Amino acid sequence: MKAIGFKTSLPISESESFIEFETEKPTPKGHELLVKVKAVSVNPADFKIRQNSAKNTALDQPKIIGWDAVGIVEEVGSAATLFKRGDEVFYAGDLGKQGSNAEYQLVDERIVGKKPTRLSSEAAAAMPLTALTAWEILIDRLRLSKERDQNKSILIIGGAGGVGSIAIQIAKKVLGLKVIATASRRETIDWTKKMGADIVVNHKNLVEEVRNAGHQYVDYIVDFVDVTFYWDGMAELIKPQGHIGSISDNANAIALGKLKRKSVTFSWELMFTRAIFQTEDMIRQHEILNQVADLLDEGTLQSTLTETLQGLTADNFKLAHKRLESGATIGKVVIKF
Repeated sequence: MKAIGFKTSLPISESESFIEFETEKPTPKGHELLVKVKAVSVNPADFKIRQNSAKNTALDQPKIIGWDAVGIVEEVGSAATLFKRGDEVFYAGDLGKQGSNAEYQLVDERIVGKKPTRLSSEAAAAMPLTALTAWEILIDRLRLSKERDQNKSILIIGGAGGVGSIAIQIAKKVLGLKVIATASRRETIDWTKKMGADIVVNHKNLVEEVRNAGHQYVDYIVDFVDVTFYWDGMAELIKPQGHIGSISDNANAIALGKLKRKSVTFSWELMFTRAIFQTEDMIRQHEILNQVADLLDEGTLQSTLTETLQGLTADNFKLAHKRLESGATIGKVVIKF
């Protein structure tokens, strides 16, 4: 099969930052599915891993990354019961296995969902990783529910990015929260409003902006950008007994003591945790993706696709990574094979 990968961590401008190569098509075992991939999307996790996983070394075999895919099940392992040959699926995959930037991929069926029937392959490929991340941080980590939290306030830091775009929709359209999202450029402000944000504030003056918008405190905060940079602002804005969640990497230690006086809860979210540790509730991701597929099909949620590149080529992955590394992308970039 054809695949795209790299042997060493290089700047995306370098000719061999991605290379095209041929490798053996894998065979599924146990709960695995062999999926013929039709489209993938690119996430910040992709370029971070490309930049760091083969520093100052040359791998014997190219590393295949990619953690979003839509495709068709071609074979199933002996223990697989959730899908059959010919099923259309979407998923975000597992850090411990070969990624999706190839013609075929193995993936555990317990972290796979049915593809939304009304969406194109590229529109569906934009959704798995970000939707799982947003759903898990809001519902599994912060434990929000429409019955208990409707009309409460949530501040979403990074509203125009891939995770922020779907988190706004889930918070507003599924949970009924009042959504305050951060954005600073005209196009990102317009996008976050399109996603459903009630209020858009500039992240550069976060505390002042939120308070000028009429909120002394907010009930919940989720950070999708930089937990270290925004920590003091979040600690100031969170309501006593509130809850903060983050997916971002902390470059420096964060001062959890700032939350003590308010009895505030803090939670990390990593979408890959269930697959990495083969948790007892690993199948929860299958269930979440099926719920997201239903919500996309009924129109409650919308795809966050903003750009599609055509073809399984090294040049397309270089271009997609360059877009993400700029930090100025809105929504999701997808590559259709």
